Amino acid sequence: MTTTRTTRTALRTAALLATAVLVVTGCGAGGTAAGTQDAGPNAARAAIPTTDVVSGVRRDPAAAALLPADVRARGTLALASSVGTPPGATYLPDGRTLAGQDIDFADAVGKVLGLRLTREVAGFEAILPALGSGKYDVGTGNFGVTDERRKTLDFVTYVNDGQGFAARRDSPLKKVTALTQLCGLTVATGAGTTFETTLEENAHRCAEAGKRPYDVKTYADQGALWISLQQGRSDVVMSTINGLRYAVKQQPDLRFLNEFKRLDVGFAFTKGTPLAPAFQAAVNRLKKDGTYDRILHKWGTGASALATSRISPPEIR
Repeated sequence: MTTTRTTRTALRTAALLATAVLVVTGCGAGGTAAGTQDAGPNAARAAIPTTDVVSGVRRDPAAAALLPADVRARGTLALASSVGTPPGATYLPDGRTLAGQDIDFADAVGKVLGLRLTREVAGFEAILPALGSGKYDVGTGNFGVTDERRKTLDFVTYVNDGQGFAARRDSPLKKVTALTQLCGLTVATGAGTTFETTLEENAHRCAEAGKRPYDVKTYADQGALWISLQQGRSDVVMSTINGLRYAVKQQPDLRFLNEFKRLDVGFAFTKGTPLAPAFQAAVNRLKKDGTYDRILHKWGTGASALATSRISPPEIR
């Protein structure tokens, strides 16, 4: 069982804006959004699946027994959730109800472990540092497992996603296989993400190739990120593979370019957490009883299925 403890108006507004962007055509483009009958007031609701795939999940005594004794006695955990765009996590049109793959997985794991998760919505870039301070017990936000993050954090994996690119349909880009293809372009991406890190670490490649550098624009507001692409203030978006695929299905004026790098995604914890074995057992229990596949089917992310959950596996190279 999960309860929402705190939501901030700014985050809720940003998430709703991002959802709206996903279900209408871009500026100046006529017609209707792909996958909808029209772009009327119910378009956003129709674009976000609301099938209940979690309420039937039952507590697993074996998995729950792996929890620390004090957590079992308390019966609650503090969960920080980053809210952006589908299929990860977003708000339904009512502006209050959260929905998404991350939401379903967290709720289902809580049920397996017999825990009440008190959810607080927080900015993506704020969650990982806050885990170390003890403010939260666990965080979700499509956090990719990297070797750098594993130095200070633990992860329990539940899907495989990664890095990809999208652009407007009029873009000359067809597929990005090397970051030097972005030289001279403006790249929009999320603040505090692995995408920002990848772009920063490889910025020198343009100079080495004798080309103009790419310009990286970071956004905490996902709605603003997509609007920047649609309005031509950025040339390409670097984001999650699943998020990009979902977005381009809703926006016929955009095109998914390609998968650039795959990464496992996991629940995030402070390093050395005693919670990891229980969460791993819970995810694997969801795989066994079929809930895992039902969640992926609901969000159209079957290609992200893992064979088994792991604790802080090495970064996929």
